Amino acid sequence: MDDRQGGAAREVALLFLKLGTIAFGGPAAHTAMMRDELVRRRGWVTDERFADLMGATNLIPGPNSTELAIHLGHDRAGRRGLLLAGVCFILPAALIVTGLAWAYVTYGRTPAVEGILYGIVPVVIAIIAHALFGLLRAVITSWWLGAVAAGALAAYLLGVNELLILAAGALLAAAAHLPRRPGGVHGLLAVPMLGTPVFPDPTGGQLTQLFLTMLKIGSVLYGSGYVLLAFLRGDFVDRLGWITSAQLIDAVSIGQVTPGPVFTTATFIGYLVAGPIGAFLATAAIFLPSFVFVGLLTRITHRLRASRWTSALLDGVNAAALALMAGVSYQLARTALIDLPTVAIALISLLLLWRTKLNNAWLIAGGAAIGILINLV
Repeated sequence: MDDRQGGAAREVALLFLKLGTIAFGGPAAHTAMMRDELVRRRGWVTDERFADLMGATNLIPGPNSTELAIHLGHDRAGRRGLLLAGVCFILPAALIVTGLAWAYVTYGRTPAVEGILYGIVPVVIAIIAHALFGLLRAVITSWWLGAVAAGALAAYLLGVNELLILAAGALLAAAAHLPRRPGGVHGLLAVPMLGTPVFPDPTGGQLTQLFLTMLKIGSVLYGSGYVLLAFLRGDFVDRLGWITSAQLIDAVSIGQVTPGPVFTTATFIGYLVAGPIGAFLATAAIFLPSFVFVGLLTRITHRLRASRWTSALLDGVNAAALALMAGVSYQLARTALIDLPTVAIALISLLLLWRTKLNNAWLIAGGAAIGILINLV
């Protein structure tokens, strides 16, 4: 590896380590922060390329924002960037969640974070809104795609499943472009063929079962954190009986309020089941399929624009994904912008994003400080 490749890999590692530390707010916020850093501030990719990668990751199972990070890392620094971006984006959240799980097991509760989130979430809403305006020009390139996006947003707000919305957006856009196209649609499906892991298991198979169960969930899970909740309940509460429903709700809550991927809920559950080694194995297992899927996906993303039909398909996915991002931000705003201070924080943050190139980390830190001060008062 030459110096240029090494420098790009270091850039990727440092950037995604920072994003993994400050990326509160769930997948829509993560996507917005990545767009701000990689498109707006650094110019590593264009809005068009960013939208294509965002749409492509919606075609595969797993945590979409983490897979987007992995794919962006590959674009910048090849295979090494792929691994570094994913690991560095996941690591801060995994360590924070492990610490909170230790506090939960030791003291029966987790440290309060309401004051911090009170100030951070309005900033996150501003970051998402700013990204939506930027991506709008790249994604909505015709009145037809605008209609697809509007329909997708309406469907989401009416409670239609996210996967159905994405599939409908893709197929409608493709049908509009090539109504006479013969032949069938070849879906993107890849399942990593992984053997039984080999590691010391003094628990008589519990660690192996923990690893394989999380690996299965990471390999097949589409959809939001609510879908993750259903999978975890079915396996760990109902089938295995390793945790209670109350512990599962606490685990999902911790995954929601900490920075980085929501899938670090698995880290919390792993700690409850088998301590630090359980936290590590659960985290590795649930995220491992994402690295495999994106590694396979990188081989075809450049070809998606080569064909009129697949290009139209991707346009539809991008429009629907943008609508889902808008729908999530709307719902988040309804629950977070509850009084004058939160509205002011959001508007000031949006103004700073619009008029300056201030780093997101400073906005997040400022929001957290304001939230703590208001909570103390």
